[in-house]
Amino acid sequence: MNRREAIEFLLKTPYKFGQLLGFTKLTELHNKWMINMLNADKDKTLQAHRGSYKTTCVSIVLALLIILRPNKRILFIRKTDGDVKEICRQVEKILKDPHTQYFVEKIYGITLQLTTETQTEVNTNLAIDTKGTSQLTCIGLGGSLTGKHYDYIFTDDIVNLQDRVSRTERERTKLIYQELQNIKNRDGVIFNSGTPWHKDDAFKLMPNPEKYDCYVTGLISDEELNDIKSKMIASLFSANYELKHIANEDIIFSNAKRYSENSVIEQSFCHVDAAYGGNDWTSFTSVKKVGNIYYVLGKTWQKHVDECIPDILKYIKKYNLGKLYCEDNADKGYLAKQFRTFGIRCQTYHENMNKYIKITSILKPIWEDIYFIEDTDDDYINQILEFNEHVEHDDCADSLASLIRKINKKSNDEYKPLWN
Repeated sequence: MNRREAIEFLLKTPYKFGQLLGFTKLTELHNKWMINMLNADKDKTLQAHRGSYKTTCVSIVLALLIILRPNKRILFIRKTDGDVKEICRQVEKILKDPHTQYFVEKIYGITLQLTTETQTEVNTNLAIDTKGTSQLTCIGLGGSLTGKHYDYIFTDDIVNLQDRVSRTERERTKLIYQELQNIKNRDGVIFNSGTPWHKDDAFKLMPNPEKYDCYVTGLISDEELNDIKSKMIASLFSANYELKHIANEDIIFSNAKRYSENSVIEQSFCHVDAAYGGNDWTSFTSVKKVGNIYYVLGKTWQKHVDECIPDILKYIKKYNLGKLYCEDNADKGYLAKQFRTFGIRCQTYHENMNKYIKITSILKPIWEDIYFIEDTDDDYINQILEFNEHVEHDDCADSLASLIRKINKKSNDEYKPLWN
């Protein structure tokens, strides 16, 4: 392969280059996407369903631009700093791959070397830049853009579930996207890729997208789609896989399952979601995970948590329960201190996760594996069944989701009984 053939191969068949790198599921559809990214002469938008390898395509294109247009400056931006680090590492791996080294040798007659390789920047010995600016810079949506200018700007999944549930987040994303126009060089382009989450999200500001839903790409089988659909609420499936918005449905959880043997819950962890007045409910949850099944004891009272402590202690003793979890956001750990005076091993945590996201992402996928023991209050189950995006009371669903999250993170935590 000579120099001209090497350049032509990368520009015309980037998906074959990706296959050489190990991305074997790339198809001619992905080739079309990548050629579009490489040759864009104006701002463009690609919307494709989740699991369509659009981000893989972006990472390959970033590496190809570094090779084929080494004196252009590229910005890659995603929602969070953690997200961009993953892509930056992938670009670095692509550049170090022997196949990439082969093409650089054919095109330039030199060995490709990375002169900068950090979690957020990549530069190579192909670049000639007296300013010392890296060829690729990767930042999260909250990163500083002041004084920076780029020839290529790639946004990838800067709209996500946070934008669906938070108007504040939607407006923040829009403001940052508008700022990108100010740091784009005069002949530069912005290429956007992602999936829509809300009818009023930042995609409204982007060029009309090319759309590829789950029914046209051929990348997901009918069986896989049915499995995915069963584990997501309908509006999320519609947004993520069909690339359209539908009204939020009222029912997220239905057909709660009962289990007749109360003793199955013994020697398990527990959780308190505390109410401090008004119409809020205090919820107490215990969960015993056996294989892939979650057995649940749920109790709830429309009372201040102080009035519920005697009942909570009664159930802890009745079922010989283990460690008790409660968040410290509202009371700075006061409730935990109260329980400790009774000899309870109480562990606090600070909650940072959006409640709606937590409940739907943790409970929905395993709902069919949850069984409520007979001692569970009807009010506890009914509150979960009535849960939706705008429900007034979500304490029981929040308590259950919080404890299951803890259990799945602490599955190897040794059980120590509280009562002798």
